[in-house]
Amino acid sequence: MSNKWDDDEVLERFREYLRIPSVHPDIDYGDCVKFLKKQAEQLDLPVAVYELVPGKPVVVITWKGLEPDQPAILLNSHMDVVPVYEEHWTHPPFAAHVSEDGFIYARGTQDMKGIGMMNLEAVRNLKNAGVRLKRTVHISFVPDEEIGGQEGMRVFSESEEFKKLNIGFGTDESIPNPGPNVLITFHGERTSRQIKITARSNPGHGALLGEDTAGEKLYYIIDKFMKLRAEEKRKLDERNLWFGDVTTINLTQLEGGVQVNVLPESLSASFDIRIATDVDHDEFEEMILRWCKEAGQDVILEYLVKNPQVNNTKIDDSNLFWVAIKKAANEMGLTLNPVICPGATDARYVRQQGIPSINMSPIMNTPVLLHSHDERIHVDEFKAGIKRTEKFLEAIANV
Repeated sequence: MSNKWDDDEVLERFREYLRIPSVHPDIDYGDCVKFLKKQAEQLDLPVAVYELVPGKPVVVITWKGLEPDQPAILLNSHMDVVPVYEEHWTHPPFAAHVSEDGFIYARGTQDMKGIGMMNLEAVRNLKNAGVRLKRTVHISFVPDEEIGGQEGMRVFSESEEFKKLNIGFGTDESIPNPGPNVLITFHGERTSRQIKITARSNPGHGALLGEDTAGEKLYYIIDKFMKLRAEEKRKLDERNLWFGDVTTINLTQLEGGVQVNVLPESLSASFDIRIATDVDHDEFEEMILRWCKEAGQDVILEYLVKNPQVNNTKIDDSNLFWVAIKKAANEMGLTLNPVICPGATDARYVRQQGIPSINMSPIMNTPVLLHSHDERIHVDEFKAGIKRTEKFLEAIANV
């Protein structure tokens, strides 16, 4: 059934993108690439598709600046979205249905096809208005962010193709603000480490009280981590901190044993750890190794994921791009709330190349529904986000 929104060209482009089910697992990005090539053609802008990993294309649309030798601006977004539980959605998650009260329901409206389209529409509006920016702007669309970006932005950011883009500053995703007039920005990320600790011992009968059992050793390790977790939670609660300000530790898997009445030869515990940016990462690792030694013989630390520590982007007057963002926000009557990202985004790979990057979502007055049922954005807020993106883009591309 048609409604009053169906003849809106801006919304129709957005809804066309949302209807592409680029959902994990086993994504075929072909339709996304076709859609973005069509947008580039409509904008009369060159587009490049880099397939550094088979089946994992990176699409870059380029708007050349008046001073193309200046380091360029990167507006990044990802094409992939997380799976859905369709039975819990009010409207089909890939229909891009617009309700009578103006909400667009679809997976990706917030995370993060919405921001990708705001970037494109902002460039479209500025270009159609005859605006020329000092710096070249590259609008990138990458794969696989939702599964870690290893074959997406990580590979791309380390490539010669990326280096040739001459990026001087980048933007990426943040989260919507449920209220008005405040934009939540990320200038850094905690370091994700996933570890597995295995305790070994001689097997025996479950009726005995053996010495140095695998269970005793693993209990010692778990107890140490849980006490550290409790301390970090106490800091979070008592100091009114943001999740990104503390180290989070979660026991996520337990493995081992063959039978209830047999003392196991080995038991393992896996932890998801996000190390705060102000923690010495080498000392943190030494602490875990010390716990393993204290627990007894044959207690082994294994890294499942060991991301490197990446420096935060500076948010002081030494970063002229941040100064420009603050000035533009002030002119729009907006306040910036800069925090450390509690999760992980593709911006970490850009920062790892020594390029400052700020994660910012121009979405306000919107419930945070990333990865949730009924992910949605209001038509008015989507269009307001385009206008905000225009202002921010003009500011940073003219630094």
